[in-house]
Parts: sequence; structure tokens; C-alpha cells
Amino acid sequence: MLQGTGSDVGKSLIVAGLARAYLRRGLSVRPFKPQNMSNNAAVTADGGEIGRAQALQARACGIPPVTDMNPVLLKPQSEIGAQVVVQGRIFGTAKARDYQALKPRLLPLVLESFARLARGCDLVLVEGAGSPAEVNLRAGDIANMGFADAADVPVVLVADIDRGGVIASLVGTCAVLQPHERARLKGYLINKFRGDVSLFDDGLSIIGRHTGLQPFGVVPWFEAASRLPAEDAVVLDSTKERADSRPIQVVVPRLPRIANFDDLDPLAAEPDVSVTFIPGGQALPGNADLIVLPGSKATIADLAVLRQEGWDIDIAAHLRRGGRVLGLCGGYQMLGTRISDPLGIEGPPGAVPGLGLLDIETEFGPEKTLIEAAGCDAASGAAVRGYEMHIGRTTGGGLARPMLQLAAGPEGAVSPDGRVEGCYLHGLFASNDFRTSYLAGLRSGRAGGLLWEMEVERTLDELAAHLEQHLDLNRLLAAAAVPRCCR
Repeated sequence: MLQGTGSDVGKSLIVAGLARAYLRRGLSVRPFKPQNMSNNAAVTADGGEIGRAQALQARACGIPPVTDMNPVLLKPQSEIGAQVVVQGRIFGTAKARDYQALKPRLLPLVLESFARLARGCDLVLVEGAGSPAEVNLRAGDIANMGFADAADVPVVLVADIDRGGVIASLVGTCAVLQPHERARLKGYLINKFRGDVSLFDDGLSIIGRHTGLQPFGVVPWFEAASRLPAEDAVVLDSTKERADSRPIQVVVPRLPRIANFDDLDPLAAEPDVSVTFIPGGQALPGNADLIVLPGSKATIADLAVLRQEGWDIDIAAHLRRGGRVLGLCGGYQMLGTRISDPLGIEGPPGAVPGLGLLDIETEFGPEKTLIEAAGCDAASGAAVRGYEMHIGRTTGGGLARPMLQLAAGPEGAVSPDGRVEGCYLHGLFASNDFRTSYLAGLRSGRAGGLLWEMEVERTLDELAAHLEQHLDLNRLLAAAAVPRCCR
């Protein structure tokens, strides 16, 4: 089990890289994260949903994702509450304090998923959440040491040197753990190092004297990590804007409950495309070719923020200038004339007007759509593939002009002038032919050409080789143990 000395230390990518590295050694590998908190999710082969990072890790293992890889997924809907997904299905909603009381009921289900996963492979790479140093949350913990104790698995600490204070983070984490928890620690690795690694030799000695732990290695900064899907929206806070010289400008309002923003990764990887997430307090740039309204975990609340920021006015001006607008999932719902939530699925029951740019309306209901889908773009015939993950049924005259033709039937809507469109299909820009056609429609002669799926595979192989070079993978593998559930 890899546990971090803090959040965003790179655990998810380390697990993905190790998974691919051990797969290349001939092992059958599975990823596992007992509890995840993310609004970036993926549909699984068995019809549920898990965190996007575990889907990427499954890909690194060369297998389809299944719900047992992430049995508890928390999808924040407000500052204090979240939707709780258990073994791929909605379990309910809970505020932070209520969830603490709920966790003991979830642990048996977490262990059940882990046992099923572990019995079918050579190696399970378990990813913690946050940090075991958050000892104020230790009671009932299912994400870090609480899980490690219950499943009887060894632990490796992951620390991030790029943020500073790496010695204190490792020494401090060990200091606040209970003796039996410290006994689980087999060592540590340091991630995101920049510069000459030998300059940190004294730092390794200091950590060893204070903790008694030995390093498995120091991992230099991996620049290509930006080519892989990110799990948390925190990555958007540090995203740098692309140069204005890029021919195609795509802008995205940075909504508070943005979800599945990795839909835009293939666009951002194109050399001719700039994808810029616009934070609150800034207008949407007037030079945009395309405005994308992304997915949202709280569509009505995010629509209210969009209006508060004046982005609805910016969108109207963008369309008057001849620009195009695309709505994905929650963003698609916002483009309609009305969104209603009679059962209070997202918040207080009620209804709000949409942006009125598509002749559709959406009503939320208790059932969640979780399906993989494939078909083609209605305009170009280019193939598309992805998944739907949404609550709500959309109706209206605009559906007579669908954006996509899927195997299950027409999907999405397009305005009469063709400049506003939307759909529920996540991942459509990963389809090379569709992306190429779509970009050519934004700027004539700019046809893309990036082979996205091959790019992701190449990056996972590069990450595995990077970890092979800088970590002692033999010693890491030797530190693994057969969990109690499999003895």
C-alpha cells in the first residue's frame, strides 16, 4: 500500500507507473483504492463507476476497470457534503460529519472488494487517500492505516519534495503514527525531485536517523505526467495558460463543481490548440473559437455561479461574434431552457431556467445512467466512443437535431444554426477522427492528427521506464505480503 505524506504527492501516477512496470515483468497486477474523493469518474466494465485515476491504473495493468478497484467514491456536491458511491452504485449523500459515522459500515464492503480483487492476481497496488498523518480522522478510517490494519498489508510512504518540507513531512508522519502502524512501514520514496539527486544524500541520511526507514528511491520530476488524465480539479489551479499564438483557442469556465474535465485532455494535447480554464473573477476571452461548458457534479449550483460571474453574458457575446459553444453532460443540461429537480437530488427541490441556447429541458430523477457507448458524429460520420454518467432525463424539440448517432439511438442536440451543441457522451474527444473533424470545423486547415490513445499508452510506458530507472522495484516487490484475506 502506498500512502502519502500529504495530498497530491503523486500517489496515483506512482501506482500507475508501477502497475505498468510490473505488468511488463510478466505479473498480473491490479490497482485498488479503498476510498477516493473525486468528481472525475469513469464507467466500469461491470456497469458502475470508480475514480478516474483507478481507471487509468487499470489501463496501466492492461485490463478493463471494475468497481472493486475503488469500492468507495465520494463525489463532492457542496463544501460540506458529497454523494457516496459504494461498489459502483449510489449509496446516498452525506455531510462530512455524518460520513465519519458511516465509515464503519463501509469497511466490510471495502474488504469484500479487496478480497475479490486480490484473489485473481499476483500483485495488488493499493493507493491511500490524503495522508495517514491526519490522525484526527483515524477513528473509523478506511482510506489509510485503518484499511492497512484491517487487511494486514505493508505500507510504503510517498513524499513530494517539490512542495518543500519533505524531511519534516516524512519524519512528522512517522512521529504521529501509533507504534503498530509504524511497524507496517517498509520504507519510503521521494517524488517530483528537480535537479541533482546526489545533493539530497544528506537529506536521506537525516530521514533515516529520525525514522529508521530506508528509501526505495528518489523519483525525478516526470514532465510527461501532464499527458495523463488528472484525478483532482486541484491540478487546474496550477494549469498555465497556453500561448495566444496557438491557432485554435478553447476556453472553459472553471466551475466550482467541475467534473470529468479530462474530457478535454486530448484537445489540450493537440499542438495547434490552447485549452484555458478561466477562474472566477475573469471574463471569458473574446478571442475564443470554442467555449466548452464542462461536466458538473452540481449542475444547478454551477449554473448559478456561471450567471453570477457574468459568463452567460460572455457566452452570448461569443455567439454574436460567430463563435461556437459545446456543452458536455452537466454543461449540456445548462444549455437548455429549464432544469428541474423535483426530488431535491442535488439540493433543495425546485427548477431554474437554463441558458436557453438549445430547445431542451432536463428533469433530475433517482436513477443514474452509467453506460459505455459508441457511434458516430451526426454531421461528419466520424466514429465516437465513450461513456455516459449522469442523472436526469432530457427532452425537447432540440433532440430532433442530434449531435451524435449512437448504437442505442440519437444523442444530444444541435441548435438550428449549428453553433451550439451538446451531449452526454464523455470521452468523445479521445476519438481521433472525431477530434480531427471537429478541429477542422473550428479553423479550416487545422486538422489535428494526434493519436490520443497511442499517446496515453506511450506515456504509461515512459512512466514505467522512469520508475524502473529510479526506484528499486525488486526490493519494493519483496516488501509486498499476502494479505490476511488471501491466506
